[in-house]
Amino acid sequence: MLDFFSIFSKGGIVLWYFQGTSQLFTPSINALIKSVILQERSGNNSFTHDALTLKYKLDNEFELVFVVGYQKILQLSYIDKFLTDIQLEFRNRYKNVLQNKANVLVYGYDFDETFNKMLKSCEEESRREAQAGRKMRTFGESEKSKKTVDSMIVNKKEDKKGKGKENKPIKNVGAKEPAPPMEVPTKPQPDPAVNGDGLDEETIRRNREKMFASMSGKKKTSSPVAKKPEPPKKKGKQATKWDLNGTAKDMSSLDFSSKLEGGKEAAINAQNEMPSMEERACVGKMKGGLEDILTNYEEEEDDYEETPSKTSSSSGSSGGGMFSMFKNLVGSKALTSEDLQPALDKMKDHLIAKNVAGDIAVKLCDSVGAKLEGKVLGTFTTIANTVKKTLEEACVQLLVPKRRIDILRDAMEAKQKNRPFVITFCGVNGVGKSTNLAKICFWLVENGFRVLIAACDTFRAGAVEQLRTHTRKLNALHPPEAHNGQTMVHLYEKGYGKDAAGIALEAINYARDCRHDVVLVDTAGRMQDNEPLMKALSKLIKVNQPDLVLFVGEALVGNEAVDQLTKFNQALADHSNMTNPRLIDGIILTKFDTIDDKVGAAISMTYITGQPIVFVGTGQTYTDLRNLNAKAVVNALLKA
Repeated sequence: MLDFFSIFSKGGIVLWYFQGTSQLFTPSINALIKSVILQERSGNNSFTHDALTLKYKLDNEFELVFVVGYQKILQLSYIDKFLTDIQLEFRNRYKNVLQNKANVLVYGYDFDETFNKMLKSCEEESRREAQAGRKMRTFGESEKSKKTVDSMIVNKKEDKKGKGKENKPIKNVGAKEPAPPMEVPTKPQPDPAVNGDGLDEETIRRNREKMFASMSGKKKTSSPVAKKPEPPKKKGKQATKWDLNGTAKDMSSLDFSSKLEGGKEAAINAQNEMPSMEERACVGKMKGGLEDILTNYEEEEDDYEETPSKTSSSSGSSGGGMFSMFKNLVGSKALTSEDLQPALDKMKDHLIAKNVAGDIAVKLCDSVGAKLEGKVLGTFTTIANTVKKTLEEACVQLLVPKRRIDILRDAMEAKQKNRPFVITFCGVNGVGKSTNLAKICFWLVENGFRVLIAACDTFRAGAVEQLRTHTRKLNALHPPEAHNGQTMVHLYEKGYGKDAAGIALEAINYARDCRHDVVLVDTAGRMQDNEPLMKALSKLIKVNQPDLVLFVGEALVGNEAVDQLTKFNQALADHSNMTNPRLIDGIILTKFDTIDDKVGAAISMTYITGQPIVFVGTGQTYTDLRNLNAKAVVNALLKA
């Protein structure tokens, strides 16, 4: 049933292995190490690679990894228990060798025999449990057989009578006693001078006169009654008159273009599109690599030594941040899940408060718990320090990219091969794709690259005009005279309502013919649930095969980031009809200057895709573009 079982140290030494088939499992184990163990994603002990399911267990005391693999289509319920039993048996048998850390291979026939016996025992026990679970009960063993016919008859009348009287004690249990005779009240004799309603004839006569008087419209003078004021009539909804708004009759008063001469109108437009003095001052400041974000966050080491803390009713004022409750737990003992759970729960709440998505916070805490469980503390080491250090290492490992994306280097290589380097921007509506595209364009021009902007947002009104304004400003900041007469930024546009994939293809071919170095493809903003637009985006990427696909997301989002990235990647994979579809290669995190220290969106997005954050947007000017400093972000994340 099992394909393989391997025990190896975290240093990479294989101590023992079992192989049930002749298949080579090295790629699967390497994928597990690269994608899970090294990337701090060990919260879930299951990993799927090709047609195999790999389950693993970490032994943090002896730095060991236990991995079992079997076919994905199998449902083996005994695997978790078997993995734990093998871990305990292996630890107990070779404890002395592991403690001495001798360079001795543990592999031997003695453990082969033990492994086979334990595997056979677990399989037989699982088979017996499955057979016992499938055995049907007889009718005599069922609950229905214990019911009588009388108990299944429902009397609605009795239910209504007994409703609300369940808690009242029943007095008459035996035979009923005869009820005492009821006294019948005597009916009073009517007075002949009084009517049946209790009114005499004189009163009836006066009432009739009043009724006739009111019917004839006469006003009563004896008892004047003040007339109630009528409520004001409710006014209907009135149309709002907006400024600079009206019907076709008001067109002449609203048309300001006809009142200006052609030269004045062109002068006003040119003045609006001219760069400001602040933008002109930015020229020449972005040559080479970008600066890191959050450089002002210095690493803060919390002091967890035993110091008298101020008593306060609030939990946050006791000192020590989210790990304050553990500063007295010291000792050279192995950490258990009971020791770690309070710290992990508080850590999870802290991460969610810093804008980390809920699911990601749980997985990150589970990963930290799996890495620490069973680890032996030093004599003067607290659980708080251990958990904090492990969390910091896990977050830094997540934010450090698996592969480095160097756009300047890649663009230079593409330029030497006489082809343009193509970058596609995608994301939801309103996150700042066009603005950050212009920032990247400015950075590339600063480093001597000729850029072609492809206006493939053919849906949003004003999208092409926005890119046209950026193009004119960028060319004004970098005039052709400063670059040997070459215009550094061009805009390729075909208007609105056209096929975005076709426009991008034409733009790439145009850039190749005209010797442009980089093509920046601007796409329309779309929600992750909009299937037609997601199909159009997948078609654009499949047809043009850009060098880089960047997802533009906001730093303000929490749980929404998980949904956006998951569905974008899923849509690109589903609609491409390819074996190895192009997915998101990197992330641009915008509006980073608005979140203070709530930097959790960076963790959420990187955890979901496993792809790096390439750029960070920090403002509205062309120079507000930064690199991500992983350690600084983690310091801000753990800051109390």
